[in-house]
Amino acid sequence: MKATGIVRRIDDLGRVVIPKEIRRTMRIREGDPLEIYTSSDGEVVFRKFSPVGELDHGTSQAAEVISKLAGQAAIVFDRDHVVAVSGARKTEYAERRISNALEELIEQRRSYAYDRPDTPRLFPIEGLDKPALAAVPIISAGDAIGAVALISTAGEPKADEKNLMLAKAAAMFLGKQIEN
Repeated sequence: MKATGIVRRIDDLGRVVIPKEIRRTMRIREGDPLEIYTSSDGEVVFRKFSPVGELDHGTSQAAEVISKLAGQAAIVFDRDHVVAVSGARKTEYAERRISNALEELIEQRRSYAYDRPDTPRLFPIEGLDKPALAAVPIISAGDAIGAVALISTAGEPKADEKNLMLAKAAAMFLGKQIEN
């Protein structure tokens, strides 16, 4: 763990303010769930909670199924990073942060399909030049909590209706799994 040098006091209601710089760096937004851990030596640690990450096996299975059906790489994201990958080298994608463009798509609850040459490309992963064919937000109990994307693995293929429908089906399935 790294010390920040920032000290905050707890107010009379038991609240503590997480500084804006830390919230921005860690992508902590208003309403984000934080999990609280304690240790026997008095440490209290706040960690972002990822409902999508909690479905570990389910996300891997969903990615595997849609990757096989689409013939493209499939990736499942929470609000911050890659959670599951199928159809591509996992080491290339594992734990990478999502791009600002994908974060915006999730927040706006919009679906994306690269179906025409004049459609702007969506690069869902920070630092990787791998465009998405289709991307759909995962909605659970009314909250946008992640996304499912099919990634172009070769050449310049366009998304067809099947790609978008597979991503939508996986996103809806994962959203329902989290609700249950």
